[in-house]
Amino acid sequence: MALRTLASKKVLSFPFGGAGRPLAAAASARGVTTVTLPDLSYDFGALEPAISGEIMRLHHQKHHATYVANYNKALEQLETAVSKGDASAVVQLQAAIKFNGGGHVNHSIFWKNLKPISEGGGEPPHGKLGWAIDEDFGSFEALVKKMNAEGAAFQGSGWVWLALDKEAKKVSVETTANQDPLVTKGASLVPLLGIDVWEHAYYLQYKNVRPDYLNNIWKVMNWKYAGEVYENVLA
Repeated sequence: MALRTLASKKVLSFPFGGAGRPLAAAASARGVTTVTLPDLSYDFGALEPAISGEIMRLHHQKHHATYVANYNKALEQLETAVSKGDASAVVQLQAAIKFNGGGHVNHSIFWKNLKPISEGGGEPPHGKLGWAIDEDFGSFEALVKKMNAEGAAFQGSGWVWLALDKEAKKVSVETTANQDPLVTKGASLVPLLGIDVWEHAYYLQYKNVRPDYLNNIWKVMNWKYAGEVYENVLA
């Protein structure tokens, strides 16, 4: 049975809009909507043995939930700062909004990137995305090798992405530090697959052997989702 997490939504209204609105404010003057922890479409243990149920439970219920809580808190503080005209506080809050908001964005994609083997997880990409991978990397195996190498070599915490450049119409491998979302590397980059290389994503099971985690996660990769994103963006 799919896991559900209930959370309330709150709309934060800002007193002004236009060019003077701070970076984290909504695109319209109607306000900013806080976020909620998304449901998983599978049980915590459904990705075993590639990813343990304990890791999935902690990753979703503790780590992602914390990003959601802290992002919403930062938005509430931003509302107060904007209403007071406190420019210094508005600027100071940007780091928390970027980190926690990025954590929410990245993990929301990550959960969709995974799928139990019994439901087709790990099946290689087909169709247009499969052809694009062959064209831009030479083969599916070459892509996996490159992403594993980038992930293993990444110093500190961050993400490895299979990205679509919607302007160039090419796929590439990108990395982002900490919880920076892929859009920070370029406005035309769309995330197709993201692999979390923070220790919280694998340490309980794989200890300090990150390459083993990277090798095994492909067994539960949801290529159908990645292919749908690819085709929808280029439609």
